[in-house]
Amino acid sequence: MQRLWWILLLLPGLLSAGEWSGFVEIQGRYFPQQALDGDQSDQLLSIAVQPEYYQRWDNGKQSLLFIPFLRWDSEDDERTHGDIRELIWTYAGDGWETKAGIGKVFWGVTEALHLVDVINQTDLIENPDGEQKLGQPMFKLSLERDWGIIDLYALPGFRERTFPGEEGRLRTHPRVDSDRAEYQSDREERHVDLALRWSHFIGDWDIGLAHFDGTSRDPLLLPVAGDSGEINLTPFYEQMRQTSLDLQATKGDWLWKLEAIHRSSDSDSYNAATGGFEYTLVGIAESDMDLGLLGEYLYDDRRDDATTPFENDLFVGMRLTANDVDGSELLAGVIKDLDDDAWMFNLEASRRIGNQWKTSLQARLWSDIPEDDPLFAFHRDDYIEFTVTRFF
Repeated sequence: MQRLWWILLLLPGLLSAGEWSGFVEIQGRYFPQQALDGDQSDQLLSIAVQPEYYQRWDNGKQSLLFIPFLRWDSEDDERTHGDIRELIWTYAGDGWETKAGIGKVFWGVTEALHLVDVINQTDLIENPDGEQKLGQPMFKLSLERDWGIIDLYALPGFRERTFPGEEGRLRTHPRVDSDRAEYQSDREERHVDLALRWSHFIGDWDIGLAHFDGTSRDPLLLPVAGDSGEINLTPFYEQMRQTSLDLQATKGDWLWKLEAIHRSSDSDSYNAATGGFEYTLVGIAESDMDLGLLGEYLYDDRRDDATTPFENDLFVGMRLTANDVDGSELLAGVIKDLDDDAWMFNLEASRRIGNQWKTSLQARLWSDIPEDDPLFAFHRDDYIEFTVTRFF
């Protein structure tokens, strides 16, 4: 802890001696269908910047990583936001490592849904897929042994989930009023969460076992009357405990994947799992391209009572990697609800232009979503997104 305070005091001088990199991007989204709410726009433009600073010293034992983020959005005031993705100091000892500051941690192996990933809060206004995360205040101690790696976490500050504003697309109806968030814990966002994870590899298998005890990153959305009588949704953050397992086996051209959790709270206790495979066809049609075939099953034993839309669903997709100098890639997939006709389609494509530019395309479609499905709020929010990124 004392070392961290010294790092923060010396931060201005340190930032003049390390390495800077990062990106600036301009992004456009177009929604071909009319929104459910007349205040929502059919198109938007946004600009984001994310610089990155990194420095190592003390013969590589210590390092500092600083990644701020800022986005301006033409339509949604809530999507115009900033965050410190990471401001983390690392000290690497002999067989151990400690981190302190604001960091990002990713747990998970599957493609369609990351059940076990519970450390960082979702930055939902960035993308509805939940892949973008807010920085999390943390203290982390890692111990490396022959029988695996133990990671211990103390998380002293909670981050509330971001939600689109009244004029933003891809939001619930009625909208979420983030300003009225409530907590089960009397300490609210000051509650200290704890987590523990063991990871190891045995032959072809990569294994992770974890336990989390603290404030749930997934709020319950409760209908509450606003000041002017309108009904809004209020986020309620429960205390919860989650035990998880993630497995990945590499068998030649096959990758077998599994994420499984048991989560309990005062409102619910349930089990959920996502598992499947990725099979890679190397050098298709005698070319340099590789084609990955993806298949996963998504399960939640709450079934119709689940707060997630993925309780009995099948994901199938493909990943095309061109292996060219421009790093061209394509990922496409469909999630089909096995209980009704609902399905969701996603396509992501990207290609570099020279060493400093990159273009990306994303398209997302929802079809035949029933009214009692959590995805019904997005059933008229099909969109196409195009992004141009300049790296520096």
